[in-house]
Amino acid sequence: MTLDQATLDRLFNWRTALDHPVTKELLVFVAAALVAAILTTVLLGRAGRLSADLRKDLRERIRSWLILIPIMVIPVLAGAAWTILGVGLLSLLCYREFSLATGLFREKLVSVLVVLGIAAITFATFDNWYGFFVALPSLTLCALAAVVVGQDRPKGYIQRVGLGVFAFMLFGVGLGHLGFFANDRLYRPVILSLLVCVQMNDVFAYCVGKSVGGPKLAPHTSPNKTISGALGALVLTTGLTSLLMHQVFAGTEVGAWGHCLALGLLVSVAGQMGDLVVSSIKRDVGIKDMGAVLAGHGGVLDRFNSVLLMSPAVFHYVGYIQGVGLDQPRRILTGG
Repeated sequence: MTLDQATLDRLFNWRTALDHPVTKELLVFVAAALVAAILTTVLLGRAGRLSADLRKDLRERIRSWLILIPIMVIPVLAGAAWTILGVGLLSLLCYREFSLATGLFREKLVSVLVVLGIAAITFATFDNWYGFFVALPSLTLCALAAVVVGQDRPKGYIQRVGLGVFAFMLFGVGLGHLGFFANDRLYRPVILSLLVCVQMNDVFAYCVGKSVGGPKLAPHTSPNKTISGALGALVLTTGLTSLLMHQVFAGTEVGAWGHCLALGLLVSVAGQMGDLVVSSIKRDVGIKDMGAVLAGHGGVLDRFNSVLLMSPAVFHYVGYIQGVGLDQPRRILTGG
């Protein structure tokens, strides 16, 4: 083990949570946005500018955000260990909703293998064992393909294995990259910036789309999305992300404006594509939402769909330019 004091502080020390100025800025921004949303809803409601249904929908969404924000923020502030475990739990919850929607939950063996794969991703992340982390997609695919053969049920084999691999890649590997950022010394401002920007990406697309209107982006996949909304989100999210990344990575190669703009484009495009991927799944199986645990939002997967493709895209961009967590001890549990 290489659990020195610096590693223990990264994993569990919440007292350093606000050391980076961007972390404090983001918390103030989120709190101000919530207060503004509440006041706007109240004032427009009293002025009679909102229909009863819209007022109810906005209230439900605000209540859900009052629950969601602490759930997203507190683990990141508490330490890298809780961040990684939180992402692992999020992966399992997303897989649960996916398996219920697609019927994959009936395939117990496939589900067990996917869950074990997600657990292994979480362990590799906690251990900062990048070699094992990048090997797990191939190893899990091989395990699914080989072990399911043992059921001697060739009919439906491709569908069972294909759904299992697809789920593991989206929820285990895709979200796992967000968790692996916790092995970097800048993980708090990085993860919080990405979460804020990708959620604002949805808000920007909704607001611009409703204000400008115009042709639909993908009418058969997501009827409410417009091209104007997608382009508006692309511009606004790229600007917001660039500003934040320039502050977070100040003094590093990624902090250059060119790389910050590239990260902004990745967050917006990959975020919107993740949303469309989950919309495609829902249309394919004929449901409106992946769940109903969040009033006004649907399921957990409906709220975090934008993170699925964004996380690996941003992770590997930063990793290619300067690496992620290379200055931190690796294989802190297994040694090496």
